[in-house]
Amino acid sequence: MKRADLLEAWHSHLAQGRRRSPHTVRAYVATAARLLDELGDSDWDSLSRIAAPALRAQLARRRADGISNASAARELSALKAFIRFAREQTGASDPAPPRMRGPRIKKGLPRPVTPDEAVNLAATIEEDATEPWIGARDRAVLLLLYGAGLRIAEALSLTGAALPLDETLVVTGKGAKQRMVPLLPIVRDAVADYVGKCPWPLDKAGPLFRGAKGGPLSQGMVQKAMTRARIALGLPPSATPHALRHSFATHLLGAGADLRSLQELLGHASLGSTQIYTKVDAAVLLDVYRSAHPRS
Repeated sequence: MKRADLLEAWHSHLAQGRRRSPHTVRAYVATAARLLDELGDSDWDSLSRIAAPALRAQLARRRADGISNASAARELSALKAFIRFAREQTGASDPAPPRMRGPRIKKGLPRPVTPDEAVNLAATIEEDATEPWIGARDRAVLLLLYGAGLRIAEALSLTGAALPLDETLVVTGKGAKQRMVPLLPIVRDAVADYVGKCPWPLDKAGPLFRGAKGGPLSQGMVQKAMTRARIALGLPPSATPHALRHSFATHLLGAGADLRSLQELLGHASLGSTQIYTKVDAAVLLDVYRSAHPRS
């Protein structure tokens, strides 16, 4: 089978079958092309028989090119996906790729947005929406992330049973673990504004936040709206919906909240997940110092 045919099938699977982003498609196809260059003539059957040692050798060659741990981890993920696809083409009973542990990646610190940036993002998203109710909806979602520290999935999983909002809200987080979070008046008002404008009936069993056609609002739509707003405001790519949750945590910690209370509010299973915000808060203070101190 020709190399070009293998890559074309892989490209089609990623772009049309899996609906991956153009950037991901390019990267995964390039990874497959490098592997095929090393192997020479190949077909789905020979690719399906590739074992872990061959993948390690390919990864070692890429590491010799000077790629970082993060790039190596992405390369390994792409290789595994390609081998899985090859095994699926042969009808293998077990399409799982060879088991390999990727390189360790040091977690970077979360990058929160400032209070002004959070407010401006919410306002910009509301102003740029195609319809007033959609703008009110997106603003309400963002304020739940920033004002109550919800994960985006938690906000979008709320149903009409949460209405009318009170001073606290019971949220179901990871592992079906429930927690109670306080709601600021600005958050409650934003949700009430959306509810008053929403053209769809919000029954107790249905989703609170609706898409343009009445179905559940998807994370992708919120992320796209956030991307447009942060570009309009000249903010970095790190200004994502999840960054608003980071900001909630960082600003509370800076205002004197203790780690145990913050752990409960965020729904973290372990205190270790919450402790990273002590480093974030210190990093923010250092940035302020460097920008403001005359001798820095």
